[in-house]
Amino acid sequence: MHPGSMPRLVEALRGYSIQTFVSDLVAGLTVGLVALPLAMAFAISSGVPPQAGLYCAVVAGFLNSALGGSRTQIGGPTGAFVVIVSDIVAKHGLNGLFVCTIMAGVLLVLLGVTGLGTAVKFIPRPVVVGFTNGIAVLIASTQVKDFLGLTIDKVPGEFLGRMQAIAAGLNTTSWTSTLLGVAALAVIFLCRKYFKRVPGYIVALLFGTLAVVVLRLPVETIGTRFGGIPSGLPPFVMPQFRPDMIAPLLSPALTVALLGAIESLMSAVVADRLSGDKHNPNVELVAQGVANLATPFFGGLPATGAIARTATNIKSGAKTPVAGMIHAVTLLTVLLVAAPLARFIPLAVLSAILFVVAYGMGEWKEIPKLLKMSWATIAVWSLTFALTVFADLTIAVEFGIVLAALMFIRKVADTTTVSRVTKAYIEEGRPHILQDKQIPDYVAVFRVHGPFLFGATEKLSTITDQLEDLPPFVVLRLRNMTAIDATGLMAMEDLADRLHASGRTLMLCSARTQPARLMQQTEFERHVGQDNICPHIQAALDRAKSLHEGILTSG
Repeated sequence: MHPGSMPRLVEALRGYSIQTFVSDLVAGLTVGLVALPLAMAFAISSGVPPQAGLYCAVVAGFLNSALGGSRTQIGGPTGAFVVIVSDIVAKHGLNGLFVCTIMAGVLLVLLGVTGLGTAVKFIPRPVVVGFTNGIAVLIASTQVKDFLGLTIDKVPGEFLGRMQAIAAGLNTTSWTSTLLGVAALAVIFLCRKYFKRVPGYIVALLFGTLAVVVLRLPVETIGTRFGGIPSGLPPFVMPQFRPDMIAPLLSPALTVALLGAIESLMSAVVADRLSGDKHNPNVELVAQGVANLATPFFGGLPATGAIARTATNIKSGAKTPVAGMIHAVTLLTVLLVAAPLARFIPLAVLSAILFVVAYGMGEWKEIPKLLKMSWATIAVWSLTFALTVFADLTIAVEFGIVLAALMFIRKVADTTTVSRVTKAYIEEGRPHILQDKQIPDYVAVFRVHGPFLFGATEKLSTITDQLEDLPPFVVLRLRNMTAIDATGLMAMEDLADRLHASGRTLMLCSARTQPARLMQQTEFERHVGQDNICPHIQAALDRAKSLHEGILTSG
């Protein structure tokens, strides 16, 4: 097997030390405790017993870390699956969910084995943001009932029906549940603001549960709704498969696989930024596929990479995949030792936790940027968002991708021009020519050639892969970049931020009309400084020389 296709655990265990293990142990225990309330909350909001989330976090979390292509990624149940899982359970039951998860696991393995893990980058940013916003709204809407302690016999699966049922049931609000939920929210946000190393979810869970036990609060708990969580190892479950199940489950299985791939690779990219690592997307997708093949046999939910838990893992000191495996063992220990205590956990607190998760996953900061872009970009985002909330997640993703593809074709067509070469054209081009320019050692010049749209943004790795070897000034020459979209612009912003964080300066020069206009609309200069956006290469070199001389003078 090629070394690049091996799980990162194999590489990490070479030269593994006691000091590294201690770091992994602390991180694993921390993220395991953080995952505890999240796993139960995701399961409950998906319409299944809370232990299904814990079983998924144990089985999938261990396999994902042991077999994955990232050193620090944490796998398990996530908010991205809540809507689709609840829909599958409502239509096909738990057995249908298990079969669907297995089918999605097969698809993920095939994506990784065939090297198509990188194909996920062809999903444009407006589509990803649109259905992420939509999922966040849907998750929040499913938590209103338990947060307010409403007495509603059956909550409809559709958003509008759910909102109508909640509005009709507001007169049954339990102020005890509401105050408990508000207190949990306050604890989480106070921990985030003033005690950043303290896991707010666990503090809110412990204090909320303690309040219910000591004060005997009349609120709904895991015990009153589900009878508690069974102690012991996750039980072996054999899903019942029939050939007639393939057709109705194929579309949701594709959605689960697509969401799993997107969420997993987005999380792995976040892990790379925080840890300075570089994941292998295809190995990561194979691991996610294996995890989803295994978790249904233990009564677990679909799994993917969890961005918040991955970030917690890294910030807690994780060095290798061993931390993720310890996180799974920590949750297993809770199941074996402390499961009976879970019956006292109030549902209002778990709802508060999911409100915070929904807010965090919504990527709301992206919306103002998207609204400054072209009408086509806004249309892709808004339609994907609306279809996610009011129609169906599968339809939303499919429609968003098709619409974005049509916009892509249109944008590429718009970049094709035919014009006559004149003396004025030649003279105007002289400042842009590289051949007669002297590039000093303290400057590196890179060029972007062609449309810089979704699917092409990974090409910037040519710069980021050699980040530590670059000189203080990096010039990105955009004369031959004919167009840019929201995904390309985000990649450019990320490059500027990474160069700045490394103590280097990024300059842009020679941007054509469409890229220049879009950068101006989205205030791109905030990432590089207005003076570092130059009209041509000569101006960029002059700017670098001036800054370099300033550094030498001050030094």
